[in-house]
Amino acid sequence: MKRSLFTLSGLLSILLSSGFPTVSQAQPVPADGLFVEAESFTSKGGWSVDQQFMDQMGSPYLIAHGMGVPVADASTSLDIPEAGVYHVWVRTYNWTSPWTSSEGPGAFRIKIDGKPLKTVLGVKGDSWQWQYAGSARLKPGQTTLALSDLKGFDGRCDALWLTKEEGNVPPADKEALRTFRRKVGALPEKPSDGGEYDFVVIGGGVAGMCAAVSAARFGCKVALVNDRPIPGGNNSSEIRVHLGAYIEQPPYPALGRMLREFGHSKGGNAQPASNYEDDKKLAFIEGQEGLTYLPCFRAVKVNMEGSKIASVVIRNIETAEERLLRAPLFADCTGDGNLGFMAGADWMMGREGRDEFGESLAPEKGDKLTMGSSVQWYSVEEPKKSSFPEFEYGVKFTEENSEKVTMGEWTWETGMNLDQINDFERIRDYGLLVVYSNWSFLKNHCSKKEDYANRSLGWVAYVAGKRESRRLVGDYILKQDDVDKQVFHEDASFTMTWHFDLHFPDPANSANFPGNEFKAATKSNPIYPYAAPYRCLYSRNIDNLFMAGRDISTTHVTLGSTRLMRTGAMMGEVVGMAASVCKEKGTTPRGVYQHYLPELKELMKKGAGRTNIQLPDNQHFNEGGHLKKPKDIVF
Repeated sequence: MKRSLFTLSGLLSILLSSGFPTVSQAQPVPADGLFVEAESFTSKGGWSVDQQFMDQMGSPYLIAHGMGVPVADASTSLDIPEAGVYHVWVRTYNWTSPWTSSEGPGAFRIKIDGKPLKTVLGVKGDSWQWQYAGSARLKPGQTTLALSDLKGFDGRCDALWLTKEEGNVPPADKEALRTFRRKVGALPEKPSDGGEYDFVVIGGGVAGMCAAVSAARFGCKVALVNDRPIPGGNNSSEIRVHLGAYIEQPPYPALGRMLREFGHSKGGNAQPASNYEDDKKLAFIEGQEGLTYLPCFRAVKVNMEGSKIASVVIRNIETAEERLLRAPLFADCTGDGNLGFMAGADWMMGREGRDEFGESLAPEKGDKLTMGSSVQWYSVEEPKKSSFPEFEYGVKFTEENSEKVTMGEWTWETGMNLDQINDFERIRDYGLLVVYSNWSFLKNHCSKKEDYANRSLGWVAYVAGKRESRRLVGDYILKQDDVDKQVFHEDASFTMTWHFDLHFPDPANSANFPGNEFKAATKSNPIYPYAAPYRCLYSRNIDNLFMAGRDISTTHVTLGSTRLMRTGAMMGEVVGMAASVCKEKGTTPRGVYQHYLPELKELMKKGAGRTNIQLPDNQHFNEGGHLKKPKDIVF
């Protein structure tokens, strides 16, 4: 377990790692060159913007996620200031390098005015680095720059640098590269004014959606910031995890009713995109008066006034536009506790030892292990035989250790023994690696390969579904004893109904891939429904910071129950209500508990959901996504 108190050195570390600014088009720099951010390309073609790791590697980037089929070119136009021979450098990464020294599969080339440069990029090296793509003689005026994918196996491009000076390479060091980017991008020193709100919610998953809409319905002017193009987090079509656990439970049966407005009507993980009904989520947010939705923006910096957040800087993941949002109240619904971390909130990560909180389900000694992240996938039946490339990059599958399946959902889980924040790109990449490697074996070498002859990969997630990382510490830390002994708290709020669901490496998978597991197992430890304290939903040392979702104030053990998305939605609903009380009474999140708890209780009795939404059943799904009704559940 780690705890962090914010320090000046911690602030410096955050500022150096919180992502670099990007530009929407190349900017000429006299005698130096042209800098182009890949994510700003005007046409993305078949490439996708990936922002998941910008805090660690410095920027969003484009990824060629073709599942083994080369994707269409991404392209943009740029203005060449003067004629000459231009040398082209590309910042890229050979993503299989942690597992093999052989050339990687993420191959692509640069095209200039339709002509490919000679060097194949993305297949060498072992880190994010500048690679030389070649040179071209260019004329003044408009020219076209393109990324040409060669294999469809997740090649990635961060930025390009065109210079007439041979050997003029941008810096590799993160701090120096940050400074370089600002220079060549000619970005303003200050972000634009993004406005002032009563409440700013960072994170557009289910918890953040409910926090923002709840606050708006009770009279707050709200901004909701989401760093992906669509809302829903793990329940979006990008990750495809169903909504689990129960809503509308005592002591506040109105809580969770708002999920009826956007919750999916079909259960299941790793199902077709339409099952997750992104349009309903978007309508739920955009149709709410008093709520400003800001998709494709990521929080990259906070400005503090004493122990309060005064403002937050958000950056667009494609254009690098920066805005400053001001508010007296903020909510961290990022999952990773990113906003709280930047603000200096106290936090925990990993497993607490058994004696620390007296938890029988905790390990004897604390450690850094967490639950992992899932790269889900499925295959589809084709009318005729299909092929899949040979794919083996350091992880070998055989008749004995291969997974003879046609889809992978929550049990395909990686990174339990790694840092779910600092090692997250490696964790996601290992998820991709084992999916492709296993599928290649089934298609090309398995003794029963005819069973897979007519099947092809229909979908593989490149946005990983994360379960656990930082937990921000509140005035109360929810622990196993609270739930087991049904400890009464006067500030009881959202009700947790899921069992203590703590994932661990699947023993059979561990035997086959020791230390490199990619399958998880779990043991059900039933609970009786329990209303958790409101004090778990705000920071103990940042005076105006709420949290909702998997980053609330719990131990690792109780996170096994609270992390379900229906439960997180109710947390968000309560946080939105508390924010409205803060506005009305001129108080803080803690002040609501100390002085205005009756007012919050009245709102929780009322609920924030529409009362005219009719559904045939209060639907809930088990871990596998199968519909279960309340009478079927044993708590």
